Amino acid sequence: MRYLVVLALTVLLLASCGSGGGSGATSWKRDYWGHRPGPKGFSTVFLDAGHGGRDPGAVARSNGVREKDLALDTVKRVQRKLGGRVKVRVIRSGDEFVDLDERVRRASTRDGAILVSIHYNAGPSGWNGPENYYWRVDSHGLATRLQRELDKASPFSGPNRGKVRRRLRLTRNPNVPSVLVECGYLSHPSEASRCADAGYRDRLASAIAKAILDQQAHGDPPGPLPPPINKPPSRPTDPPGS
Repeated sequence: MRYLVVLALTVLLLASCGSGGGSGATSWKRDYWGHRPGPKGFSTVFLDAGHGGRDPGAVARSNGVREKDLALDTVKRVQRKLGGRVKVRVIRSGDEFVDLDERVRRASTRDGAILVSIHYNAGPSGWNGPENYYWRVDSHGLATRLQRELDKASPFSGPNRGKVRRRLRLTRNPNVPSVLVECGYLSHPSEASRCADAGYRDRLASAIAKAILDQQAHGDPPGPLPPPINKPPSRPTDPPGS
């Protein structure tokens, strides 16, 4: 009975704020489920450069660039572009391996925080363009803003998955709003060539920073929120894509 009452209150909250662009909050407490509108006025951004150390991530066959290097470079560029307008904490500042569960733990230590994990993708050779993964309801607005800005910055328009609700350890397990950004496909030769260019990565970093600051200033963009889904934390043994 208690669960039904909580679920009913959650649905009412989402319905009342489902048009987006709400007043948000100046101080966001950490939350297990995240069944609420996205944050406005958050004080801290955790920037997570994917992979690192013994884990290179995707490696482009066409030019040999490694995801772990591009991700770290992009995180540093985003950090500079945020320019003190929000506190930035980086999960890794060098070429080190950090376990996924440790990344989740670090990002879940502060109220009023969000997590943006930055990656570069690999997949079918014809696929290209940026993608964004989210799971929590309170991450939907940020994912929408990130996808919109990255689509403007990238000349690559797919085919790809775009904005995807996907239960991963970096999207489900943190107790703060969290989005995993895939900046482009290193398995696509033309896009891998672009991603190897520092000027292009700077454009991507500008897009990511703009989306973060827009979310901080305005909260969710207009539009409906996705329905709440109660699923347990993601585990290493879960099937891919679950």
